Amino acid sequence: MQLSTSRITSVDLLRGLIMVIMALDHTRDFIHEEAFTGNPLDLATTTPILFFTRWITHFCAPLFVFLAGVSAWLSGRGKPVGEQSGLLIKRGLWLIFVEVVIMTLILTWDPGFHVIFLAVIWAIGCSMVIMGLLLRGGWWLLLAIGLLIFLGHNVTDYLPALQSNPVMGVLLTSPGALIPLPAGYNILLAYTILPWTAVMLLGYCAGRLYELEVVRRKRMLVTLGCSAIVLFIVLRFINAYGDPVAWKGQASPFYTFLSFINTTKYPPSLSFLCMTLGPGLLLLAVFENKSNPFLSVYGRVPFFYYVLHFFLVRVISVIIFFGSGYTLADSGTFPFRFRPADMGGSLEVVYIIWIGVVLMLYMPCRWFDGYKQRHKEKRWLRYL
Repeated sequence: MQLSTSRITSVDLLRGLIMVIMALDHTRDFIHEEAFTGNPLDLATTTPILFFTRWITHFCAPLFVFLAGVSAWLSGRGKPVGEQSGLLIKRGLWLIFVEVVIMTLILTWDPGFHVIFLAVIWAIGCSMVIMGLLLRGGWWLLLAIGLLIFLGHNVTDYLPALQSNPVMGVLLTSPGALIPLPAGYNILLAYTILPWTAVMLLGYCAGRLYELEVVRRKRMLVTLGCSAIVLFIVLRFINAYGDPVAWKGQASPFYTFLSFINTTKYPPSLSFLCMTLGPGLLLLAVFENKSNPFLSVYGRVPFFYYVLHFFLVRVISVIIFFGSGYTLADSGTFPFRFRPADMGGSLEVVYIIWIGVVLMLYMPCRWFDGYKQRHKEKRWLRYL
């Protein structure tokens, strides 16, 4: 069939939705008064609204990475494999640089770079490099490797030797670690690589669905989405594989339900990924041939939005820092400067600032989207 060269509006819409939700979590991180002193998923101390404020944002990273894979397929249609591979590798290396230099500086406000952050952009960058290297093996190889890691990586929960291996920690098993370096420098490993690579590989393979007729594609998306949700429910009921933390009965049925859906993100467990990607696939089917002038703008410029929203949230947190009576002498909190653990506002304040951040970013994102559309010949825009 003839491949369309137009954008897939459902992909832009879903990505725009998760970008908006993503800003809620990062606003909470730097604005909420309990963000550094409590755990919103701790059932012994949390409240339902705080729990779901954090839990709903679990959908962002898996779908962000999955849709990056879908977009890689869509942008590579009709291009030689070598060209696709080279672009993925170069873009992946660029994203690793962005994480290490630009995002680290935005997060820490520390020009000395005493802590290097390796978070979701790092994971996406590494995954792009790996996918670019594997691309010459063909679609079936990517699907096989993606499924093998996706379904099997929680086997490492039962292999203590792999859990303690530092290389395997970076690749697969680490729940997050501060890795000390000489002279007072550190690496904060927030995201392991391979589980997220599996998500991107499966997203790339799912891109082939957009060669199908709409009715058949929607049917496939619904089937895959429901299958992932059913697998999540079965795995959680069995309570033996798929997540290193078993759910437990609580004082009330509602809190037992919260325990059931409280799956592990660091590193992302099979249950976590099924719980988040399943509904995302269903939304892709629901959003077929739909658009939203507001959300779709963010979905068309996700990288630009991601960097800008973090910068804006950090600027607001610095304003709150000085507005709360702190001085420059109080700014050296490790690892986030201008963010003492006892600073911040209520959850209501977080929601108000989150809405404000999203609205303030609309016009810059709309401008950049228009710029990209008017200057498609500029190759450097591929990296933004």
